[in-house]
Amino acid sequence: MRVLVTGAKGQLGSDVMAELEKHGHVGIGTDVEEMDITDLEKVEEVIAQADVEAVVHCAAYTAVDAAEDNVELCRKINAAGTENIAKVCKEHGLKMMYISTDYVFDGEGERPWEPDDERHPLNVYGQTKYEGELAVEENVEKFFIVRIAWVFGLNGKNFVKTMLNLGKTRGEVSVVNDQIGSPTYTPDLARLLVDMIETEHYGHYHATNEGLCTWYEFAREIFRQAGIDVKVTPVTSKQFPAKAKRPFNSRMNKDKLTKNGFTHLPRWEDALKRYLTLIGE
Repeated sequence: MRVLVTGAKGQLGSDVMAELEKHGHVGIGTDVEEMDITDLEKVEEVIAQADVEAVVHCAAYTAVDAAEDNVELCRKINAAGTENIAKVCKEHGLKMMYISTDYVFDGEGERPWEPDDERHPLNVYGQTKYEGELAVEENVEKFFIVRIAWVFGLNGKNFVKTMLNLGKTRGEVSVVNDQIGSPTYTPDLARLLVDMIETEHYGHYHATNEGLCTWYEFAREIFRQAGIDVKVTPVTSKQFPAKAKRPFNSRMNKDKLTKNGFTHLPRWEDALKRYLTLIGE
């Protein structure tokens, strides 16, 4: 299968490209230099020339706090850009996989979010990703919308890298302890995404590593596994204000993966161990 991947230089896109190769597929990687997703003509030209059967759309504006001050740009990329890809996928009858986020939900309560739950985003980033979901639903017949959360991988910035840097330079950190979710390791996720794109089990899915934690618990486990002696102080979200509101509840039900024959990702502690080994910690 020939598969075009947007955001191919990013944290997830680069792992999807590697996994496609492992599966014996041809991955055509694009980033903003090769295909500006906000330019419909360019999207049409690149996808047509690539002669693919599927598109995995990883590219996104992901700076959650900055999005509050850059609403137009965030919407242009996450909503309009996704709509452009969806329209071209519809035109050519292609499968489309859209990588979305737990931020499309309001983060209230304690019940895990179901894939087909109503979406009520809390912030600009979540709203624009929701609008991207709507564009895919309205235009593409053969779509996968896969919501992920708390992502970490080799490329780009992530929470694990931030904690390791702070731990080594400060020796003391404060981390919120009232937001609950599941970390997602991009190589594990990439394997699942490629498994999914090979099938016709379309629809909405949730995909994170197994197990739940707060950001505080995540930080403590990072330092424990890395063997770094750091004092970690739990704080509330009110004590650690950010420009964009964060969901308290990012629990996501992944039963649909089992129902459609897909293997759940390993536990997040195991994923963290493999990641720390990979980066030499």
